[in-house]
Amino acid sequence: MENNNPLKIHLIAMGGAIMHNLAIALKRAGHLVTGSDDEIFDPARTALQQEGLLPDTEGWNAERISEDLDAIILGMHARSDNPELQKAEALGLKIYSFPEFVYEQSQDKKRVVIAGSHGKTSITAMIMHVLRFHQQDFDFLVGAKVKGFDLSVKLSDAPVIIIEGDEYLNSALDRVPKFVKYHHHIALISGIAWDHFNVFPKLDEYIGLFETLADLSPKEGALIYNCQDPEVNRIGQMPRAGVAQIPYQTHPYAVREGKSYLMTEEGDVPVAIIGAHNMENLAGAKGVCQQLGITDVQFYEAMRTFETANKRLTILKSSDEQIVYHDFAHSPSKVKATAKAVQEQFPQRAMHTILELHTFSSLNKDFLPQYADALAGIENPVVFVNKSVLEHKGLPPISEKDIKNAFAKEDICYLQDPKDLQDKIESWSPEGNLLIMTSGNLGGINLQSIADRWVK
Repeated sequence: MENNNPLKIHLIAMGGAIMHNLAIALKRAGHLVTGSDDEIFDPARTALQQEGLLPDTEGWNAERISEDLDAIILGMHARSDNPELQKAEALGLKIYSFPEFVYEQSQDKKRVVIAGSHGKTSITAMIMHVLRFHQQDFDFLVGAKVKGFDLSVKLSDAPVIIIEGDEYLNSALDRVPKFVKYHHHIALISGIAWDHFNVFPKLDEYIGLFETLADLSPKEGALIYNCQDPEVNRIGQMPRAGVAQIPYQTHPYAVREGKSYLMTEEGDVPVAIIGAHNMENLAGAKGVCQQLGITDVQFYEAMRTFETANKRLTILKSSDEQIVYHDFAHSPSKVKATAKAVQEQFPQRAMHTILELHTFSSLNKDFLPQYADALAGIENPVVFVNKSVLEHKGLPPISEKDIKNAFAKEDICYLQDPKDLQDKIESWSPEGNLLIMTSGNLGGINLQSIADRWVK
């Protein structure tokens, strides 16, 4: 984008995690930006307000749409009957989903798309960190806050863009996966775990999304894939003329006295990340960086200082004997991998675990059995389902028996009221590590206050 040719852009449903960051990035690039949404919550509300972009009123208003707009960017939760969208269509304005707009602004760049049911945020963050460490110029789109970057979107005249590409639907007007809209040169597939049951009710359909992505790899492009995942390995090995098909697997590592070390030809390299799943992610990031001209030595040098993306085993507070972790894990595969990582890192420590089920999939009784053994080896875990969230989403109640049967675990403490959860936490003697896994807000309980109580 060129600052001397500003565009007039309106974002419908601008309050989302990516959309509000995109709005800010566009404004900082010199464009004239407006937007709307029916609800805007923090951190988006405060961020937009600080940039002078917060709409005067919430809700939709067709009068915001005029013929002089150069582009409309449509957020995912805007419906097809949105009055602003309908007026934009009637006026014949250019309407983009945010993936389409990002592609429109990135056609002259090398486009790298990181995909998969899990790990894509961490892999994208690792690549961003390595390129920044070595002062490479690049743009990016990532689904979480990454240390060292104040926004999750950057669009400039950089020659490369690193994109976290998810498989959710593109927009209300175009129900195809977002990641196909970026037209990648390099794609990575980290793993496939059926965790979008509400959007993709058939497993075969869900797997097919990643087959489509792989098949879109261009000649002289690259497909980097996790060969330890059976479905990904099958997809990655399918013949594709002219495409470099590059497998990866868990990077060799060791854990000594609660510290992780990468085992390399040049010796052991200390890193802050933990768990086999993160060493798998690291190997994928390394494969992408090699395609971008980063040597192994440069990669390891940068990874010494990498800290996890926000809510990816983020340490809320720690001491020599205790750590409180917060992780976004909610799908069965993520829960299992995250819990296992903390257990492996500190096998001698007591470990308390809280898992909040919050997404439509995780609260669906037909999907719940996917959690079988996800908390295996965890003593007396707490599973929290906020009953008011169930009611708000129009879902039937979930009983203690439902949870224990689904997880195949009898020692689960099942709670449905935030006050009961608060009381449970306060009843614990703060000993060892505490792992909180949630994609929700834990019934409004302040996570940092939990950490401050746990670690004196």
